Amino acid sequence: MSFSTATLEATEQGDVCEVVIRAERITVAMVADLEALATWLDDACTCSVVVFRGRAGRFTQGIDLSDFSLRQTPDIHGFNKWERALAALERLKKITIAAIEGPCRGGGVQLALACDHRIATPTAIFALDEVKNGFLPGLAVYRLAKHVGMGVARYMVLSGQPVDAAEAARTGLIHTVATDLDAEIARATTAFLPVDGVAVSLARRLLNDCWNKPYEDFLGDFLAAQHRAVSGETFQRRLRDEALRPPAS
Repeated sequence: MSFSTATLEATEQGDVCEVVIRAERITVAMVADLEALATWLDDACTCSVVVFRGRAGRFTQGIDLSDFSLRQTPDIHGFNKWERALAALERLKKITIAAIEGPCRGGGVQLALACDHRIATPTAIFALDEVKNGFLPGLAVYRLAKHVGMGVARYMVLSGQPVDAAEAARTGLIHTVATDLDAEIARATTAFLPVDGVAVSLARRLLNDCWNKPYEDFLGDFLAAQHRAVSGETFQRRLRDEALRPPAS
């Protein structure tokens, strides 16, 4: 099963769906394609792990400013569509992995932050230079500090200075630096399998909310989520397996 547009190409093979970012820069067309991809992954794709990667030695060079016109007021709705697409990826009942080599700028960093796991080759370079160009780096202003801390987030966003793979790993922006990207993708995929989609989506949502709510409110959300999880097939099957286990001698 596959999904293909001018900007994105997704191919499903067993437990893994690989999504190749065809476009060098993030365009209006790519935003629409990313929304459509999220729907396809949710409704039609049966994989457990989704891997995002670039091509031609780069992840993405960030937003394509040629989509904007000096003759028109910038359409803020386009930014909302982009964030909506990233939020749809974060809600998937699948593990998402960003496999990064070469330049990863602007929206590329934002896409990587929306993924559950981030791998990079030593050639990867990360930059959020939007503020230097008079606009904001999307909801990287919301996600980034949760991974790297406020000090590093402020430096990256306000200075726009690039960060190499080693520094990105040191700060927590990525999890692993690997010279053999395909081998590391395979290792990470094995680590995440098997995937219970419901439990994954519930745990991810709670982790995203953990700093935003007081304990009492969060506890209520957790108990509701846990009730849903333990009512699911995976946990019930685990209980049946345990009941059939011979007693310890």
